[in-house]
Amino acid sequence: MLQLRDGQAPATAIYRADYEAPAWWIDTVDLTFDLDPAKTRVLSKMRVRRNPDVTAQPLRLDGDELNLARVMVNGGGTSFKMDGDQLVLENLPEGHEPVELEIFTTCCPAKNTKLMGLYVSEDTFFTQCEAEGFRRITYFLDRPDVMAMYTVTLRASKAQYPVLLSNGNLVESGDLEDGRHFAKWVDPHKKPSYLFALVAGNLVAREQKIKSRAGNEHLLQVFVRPGDLEKTEHAMNSLMHSVAWDEARFGLSLDLDRFMIVATSDFNMGAMENKGLNIFNTKYVLASQATATDTDYANIESVVGHEYFHNWTGNRVTCRDWFQLSLKEGLTVFRDQEFSMDMAGAASARAVKRIDDVRVLRTVQFPEDAGPMAHPVRPDSYIEINNFYTVTIYEKGAEVVRMQHNLVGREGFAKGMKLYFERHDGQAVTCDDFSQAIADANPESALAENLQQFRRWYSQAGTPVLKAVGQYDAAAQTYTLTLSQSCAPTVGQSEKLPFVIPVQMGLLTAAGQAIALQLQSEEAAQGTSRMLVLTEAEQSFVFANVPEAPVPSLLRSFSAPVVLDCEFSDADLLTLLAHDSDPFNQWEASQRLGLRYALKFIAASADTESANDQFGTEILPADFVQAMRRVLQDDKLDAAFKDLVLTLPSESYIAEQLAEVDPQRVHTVREAMILQLASSLLPAWEAAWESNRDTGAYTPDHVSAGRRALAGRALSMLCLNAVQTGDTIWPGKAYQRCKDAGNMTDRMAALAALVYSASPLAEQALQRFHALFKNDALVLDKWFALQGAASDRGGNVLPAVQALMKHPDFQIKNPNRARSLIFSYCNNAGAFHRADAAGYAFWADRVIEIDGFNPQVAARLTRVMDRWKKLPEPYRAAARTALERVAAKTDLSNDVREVITRALAD
Repeated sequence: MLQLRDGQAPATAIYRADYEAPAWWIDTVDLTFDLDPAKTRVLSKMRVRRNPDVTAQPLRLDGDELNLARVMVNGGGTSFKMDGDQLVLENLPEGHEPVELEIFTTCCPAKNTKLMGLYVSEDTFFTQCEAEGFRRITYFLDRPDVMAMYTVTLRASKAQYPVLLSNGNLVESGDLEDGRHFAKWVDPHKKPSYLFALVAGNLVAREQKIKSRAGNEHLLQVFVRPGDLEKTEHAMNSLMHSVAWDEARFGLSLDLDRFMIVATSDFNMGAMENKGLNIFNTKYVLASQATATDTDYANIESVVGHEYFHNWTGNRVTCRDWFQLSLKEGLTVFRDQEFSMDMAGAASARAVKRIDDVRVLRTVQFPEDAGPMAHPVRPDSYIEINNFYTVTIYEKGAEVVRMQHNLVGREGFAKGMKLYFERHDGQAVTCDDFSQAIADANPESALAENLQQFRRWYSQAGTPVLKAVGQYDAAAQTYTLTLSQSCAPTVGQSEKLPFVIPVQMGLLTAAGQAIALQLQSEEAAQGTSRMLVLTEAEQSFVFANVPEAPVPSLLRSFSAPVVLDCEFSDADLLTLLAHDSDPFNQWEASQRLGLRYALKFIAASADTESANDQFGTEILPADFVQAMRRVLQDDKLDAAFKDLVLTLPSESYIAEQLAEVDPQRVHTVREAMILQLASSLLPAWEAAWESNRDTGAYTPDHVSAGRRALAGRALSMLCLNAVQTGDTIWPGKAYQRCKDAGNMTDRMAALAALVYSASPLAEQALQRFHALFKNDALVLDKWFALQGAASDRGGNVLPAVQALMKHPDFQIKNPNRARSLIFSYCNNAGAFHRADAAGYAFWADRVIEIDGFNPQVAARLTRVMDRWKKLPEPYRAAARTALERVAAKTDLSNDVREVITRALAD
């Protein structure tokens, strides 16, 4: 044994501007694994060659926590040295002829608690190599622009590990001596090391043969542990739909003989798109009506689609460096969003999906854009790349792709995608390469005309503010819409240049009639909805033949990821809510009204001795309550859409509109608004419950799921009102539904209604639920999460969470379980931000504890405190103390230290 690495290199910033092509290429990789939990042997045989376009340099191979046993060059011994974690070979043959390099290492998968590289979970081997996990398996040029052909041979005990999987196609398998066996896999496509995967264990598979449009046959497989096979039907159906959709929508076919999905409960991420062998968190594979909610079913469809779509957008064309991460992730999120909308079918269902996506963007990504971890969609630097798998890279990146789609149209975007693959198949490229292909395929488009300026969406951080001011000239019957844009400074970027902002819009009369749109320069009207493109700091658009002062409907379908600043009156918003043809802006009107009333009441109650004193005050005006009643009672509206409209803005979204945030006041005001809707609409809630509570035989289709969602909201409102008034009927009905529900959606909705309303029946229902599902890990995650996210009435949530951490079913080293309880609590603002700072102390203890065995999960938890500087005293001082306590730890991982340092920076 020549070296043992068990430390961590000091933090060093990496800059996009410093990118250089590798000095060496790796053409082929032949890996042989002798799998053993305590000591896995890895023999790597590589064919390497110098890059003729780069000045001659030594070959520097990355490694992490490896035991190096042997290095050979062209069949003989060679000299080498270690430079930190890197294996350096300085005396390789000159010239550009291929060199045969052989490296033999060992590692200990059983002790790999980071879940990066090769690790063992429940007696099964798994890998996770993105972003830099392959270096924990063998020494390698572990960077995405080094793409090679892989041959992999796996050897292991046949009894313990009967299934041996890797990327590509199985070409040979058989028995060995001493009860062992082998499997040899060949991947016919070049790939970077981060897409390598292997799995070995006792697994069973659901299989399905399909035929592509081109007539080729393929085998689809979903591998799970014995006993879980019956829960894989939805995942398999989602995979088949994904394959068919990508062929139909973009002409992209499956390019392997087989495509495999494997599920594990120990996984840092949701899933991983390794070429032909996707490894998934069980959360996004396993589903049955008894154990999974409608949300689970939707998430499985989305994530299966996402990882399959990576087969082309990420695998066949990958990113040149990790700064280009959104090249694959933003594009593939856009693709999975479009897939889910197409699967939903009806226009109303598509709108609901769009609204759900925007809610995530606003409540998570917008705060990130305004916080210490703000970064462009294409970052300029990082210390730990794992910290940049963010909503900015994924969700905002998807919005940047969507804007390109909007600017060139659906057909134009398909043409651009075709050109993108024609140019770059089998290459590692950049975000600019993608946008260039879309523009070049549509040379007459607004995107092509403004391409260089559009790319600022990739290089500038922050959320632009789009201000809209309208002026109506009754005599001339013209309406002038003036749009202006601005963007606040972010970390490292004090000045921002104007973006290209597509603004889909329409105009309505006060009675809600759509107005035909005719710009002054046009001879005739062109429909009632159109796209304006803002490229300057300020531009005015003059519409002719406008019969009355209109109500503007702006940013339809959320055509750009901006904050819209427009002086809507309450009457304007009520008109949009009732009549706009764009469902997104109907929903947006309800959100703006709810937000307006919340902010007004928060400001009005700021000087009171206690916001709790005003809990009974009616915050919502009568016309808004009546509008909500009309929505609830409108038989023509989709149930899922009703549920969204009737959902008030979240506490986090309200908080982001405030310069200083008192979390308790925000929580109390929003709770008062909910209680007012619960009591004011009582008969309507009862009617909604009765008409939606029975959806017949369970199916996760949009219509049925929407009815269950609305029934669940109605039951929650009825229980909340009942507990306030002392009524026992509705809590009793909820408890009965917890016992009798035929599906997990209805059961969880009833349990949540009892917990949220703090019903005396809640504890009994929780105990019964646990007894029923104590052997199902994913359902127990829901049970823990519900209690961590409970509404804090009397400061009892933290003690409950601390007690649950001692529960025999709580396992902090399992990422799903840690997220279910600890993350749920720390993101529960009303319970987390305590005057005694106990929540902050709990957070600091957990960050330090988890960082000791899984830095990636710990760094995610650290992000909870990104916005601590917006807190008033005494919260702010207490939060700083907690942050400084974590920062004072000398053995922090680079993952956590980067987040903490940026949070504490002035």
